[in-house]
Amino acid sequence: MNAPRTPSEITPARMAPLARLPVFFSLAEKRVVVAGGSAAAAWKVELLAAAGARVDVFAEDVCEELLTLADQPPAGTVNIYRSRWHDAALHGYTLAIGAFDDNTEATHFHDAARLAGVPCNVIDKPDFCDFSFGAIVNRSPMVVAISTDGAAPVFAQAIRSRIEAMLPAGFARWAQAARSWRDAVKQSGLPFNGRRLFWQNFTRAALQNPNGVPADDNFRTLLQETKQEAPSAERGSVTLVGAGPGDPELLTLRAVRALQSADVILFDDLVAKEVLDFARREARRMLVGKRGHGPSCKQSEINALMVGLAKSGRRVVRLKGGDPMIFGRAGEEIEACRAAGISIEIVPGITAAQGAASRLGISLTHRKAARRVQYITGHGEDGALPSDIDWRSIADPTATTVIYMPKKTLPALVESAIAAGLDPATPALAIAQVTRPDETMISGTIAELGKAQLPAGPTMVMIGKMCASFQSDYRRDMKTAMQTSASP
Repeated sequence: MNAPRTPSEITPARMAPLARLPVFFSLAEKRVVVAGGSAAAAWKVELLAAAGARVDVFAEDVCEELLTLADQPPAGTVNIYRSRWHDAALHGYTLAIGAFDDNTEATHFHDAARLAGVPCNVIDKPDFCDFSFGAIVNRSPMVVAISTDGAAPVFAQAIRSRIEAMLPAGFARWAQAARSWRDAVKQSGLPFNGRRLFWQNFTRAALQNPNGVPADDNFRTLLQETKQEAPSAERGSVTLVGAGPGDPELLTLRAVRALQSADVILFDDLVAKEVLDFARREARRMLVGKRGHGPSCKQSEINALMVGLAKSGRRVVRLKGGDPMIFGRAGEEIEACRAAGISIEIVPGITAAQGAASRLGISLTHRKAARRVQYITGHGEDGALPSDIDWRSIADPTATTVIYMPKKTLPALVESAIAAGLDPATPALAIAQVTRPDETMISGTIAELGKAQLPAGPTMVMIGKMCASFQSDYRRDMKTAMQTSASP
């Protein structure tokens, strides 16, 4: 009998230490001073002018790039003063940027800026910087900046290139549309949840058509769709989300979007902490886990909590390990929501069997060896081996069988399957903590696995010819596992 457990709210982890606080300055019509006329200074001047700043450059020698920028700035203005900077010139500026070869001049500039109360950056000299420039991805008004705190600029540039490739150039048009439509959305009469729903619909439209040109017709269509959906949004909803077997990179995009729009997340013990990191920070996180032969929340309590939160207008995500429709008791939760008139959506996830097969590099099917795949559970409602298993199907040499939750009943299951005709020499694998960093596995024949001590943690067993392709390279000493199992 499982020990009782009540749902408990989990406080999100504190923000990890930051080497730098990412801050985006509004520089339109603001004055910025730049000391130095080199090519390095010119690049910073271009960035500052692009942000709309009024840039004053003090330098006795000025490179050709700076002269061109003064004539044709990307935005803002660029004024060049062919003289050395001086302390009094730093007063009244929003930012101060210096380009110096020697530390003496850098120290003087930094100290003068501090005295004037102006944040300072000396190019390529982190010790004299109050702030830094990151590697920039420009989809303005959407801007992404990457910083390594000066530790690895080349690394930051490589990441910038990756993000550049991932973010379509058309996102700039969608971000500009969001800016121009924001006031109209506020004045649309939509309630708070309705406005949030509009921006979720807007985001979906942008992702589906990233290089489109959003126009007034798009706004009217999105607004009409949102007004039709808004009443149900106010009533709250439940989304059953598959968290996958553990590796957060196996989450679907739809699962990530659900986590980022949730008000409350009800999650199981088997959900990896890293998956919860995808949720929006404001969402409440409540552990409602059930453990085989361990402390467990009652399913009736989970159903009541889920329905109650949705009835109060919350967007509830019920987060389950693997796929919610595979031995996740999703059917009971779906019935509870429908009985209460709560809107429910299901987001499938990668189940443990798929995760294990991909990680081990084996196919669950093969037209010459395995014509079907079957999933079974190793225990029934009472925790014992189910009495209605089709043993002949387990003995079928052309099937790949995946056993979920087998740890307490595997010896009895193997004995019954062999008695029904399963070849004791059939290859088998037991995998724990599937796709996680601490994933462990033992392999051997099914007869050997039936006598072995299974790995610690949530475990599944695969039986079938397809397991043989993995065993030749990764066979573990079964004799040791069997001896450990037999020891007092």
